[in-house]
Amino acid sequence: MTTRILLAEDQGMLRSALASLLDVEPDLQVVAQVGRGDEIVPAAIEHRPDVALVDIDLPGGSGLDALPDLVAAVPGCTPIIVTTFARAGYLRRAMTSGARGFLVKDDPVDQLAAAIRRVLAGEVVVQPDLALEALRAPDNPLTEREQQVLLASRDGATVADIAGALYLSEQTVRNYLSAAIGKTGARNRAQAQAVAQDHGWV
Repeated sequence: MTTRILLAEDQGMLRSALASLLDVEPDLQVVAQVGRGDEIVPAAIEHRPDVALVDIDLPGGSGLDALPDLVAAVPGCTPIIVTTFARAGYLRRAMTSGARGFLVKDDPVDQLAAAIRRVLAGEVVVQPDLALEALRAPDNPLTEREQQVLLASRDGATVADIAGALYLSEQTVRNYLSAAIGKTGARNRAQAQAVAQDHGWV
């Protein structure tokens, strides 16, 4: 039986190379490729893959944010995160959102193929040292809104920009930013965003 795979990766050359390498495997077939987070669920609904290999940092929405919708829309599709960012916070978010594997892009492609087969056999595939780190890592102290505001504050966005993007008042944005700064132990919102990202909280 051939395993049907969806690839969600924004780097075109890497995505094409990965698809070609996986297609060499006799039991694996890449049936869909997308480069944006908001394309994952529509592509999965159209192609009905058995496995979705999902990057985290995607334009149009994080791969982590897409996981709950993917699992709900196509229950027969098993998500596996394939990322550059081996962070405990990302691992915890991925697992609670329905992922069955968390792999790093540095791994050889034959290990990726083996991981896909193991996940389909019922295993959860995560690097042991990362899994241990995730168990020891502190819980995410940020609310969903605080995470959204911190993400929207990247690239020098003003309070007015954030308020407009999230349909909030400027005072509400300031309140969320203040709370996030306090919870992360940071001195300002840029440092709070960096701390949250480093922990995999956003």
